[in-house]
Amino acid sequence: MDILETLKTRFNHHLLRHKGVNWDDVASKIAAQNLLDAIQYMEETGGEPDVVYDESRGLLMICDCAKESPIGRRSLCYDEKARLSRKKNAPISSAAEEAARHGLSLIDLDTYNFLQSLEEFDLSSSSWIATPEDIRLKGGAIFCEKRYGHVFYFHNGADSYYSNRGWRGLVLLR
Repeated sequence: MDILETLKTRFNHHLLRHKGVNWDDVASKIAAQNLLDAIQYMEETGGEPDVVYDESRGLLMICDCAKESPIGRRSLCYDEKARLSRKKNAPISSAAEEAARHGLSLIDLDTYNFLQSLEEFDLSSSSWIATPEDIRLKGGAIFCEKRYGHVFYFHNGADSYYSNRGWRGLVLLR
């Protein structure tokens, strides 16, 4: 099955993620923006991408909707600056570098909270999210997870990386 068929099947299976959105409109936006490679990367790395519509913010996007942080995108620090600052055991890449390389953005806190309002994600993993510049300038980065029925967001040194922390990406459909 090709990636567009996979996405359409997931779209039809999870209608609550995109109430009122028409598949044909989505398919034409994907084609117009040339997003198939980005979506294929999301799928290949375990992200289970799907169309998500946040009506309150007017955002139509394709997001990683895997129950846990994508397995093929874990054990990475936050960004290139953090990776290059490690004196020992630097990871092969970073979340921000991989997102940019594949035409994706890291999801932000509002999007993470919206996803969690639809379903439960990251019950045994965590995900780096887009970090405000003032926090990043001080060496930190933000990650999120859901435990005990609540969404938590935390900080860590941007150069840290763990086997259960990955990153969730998105592309906006315009």
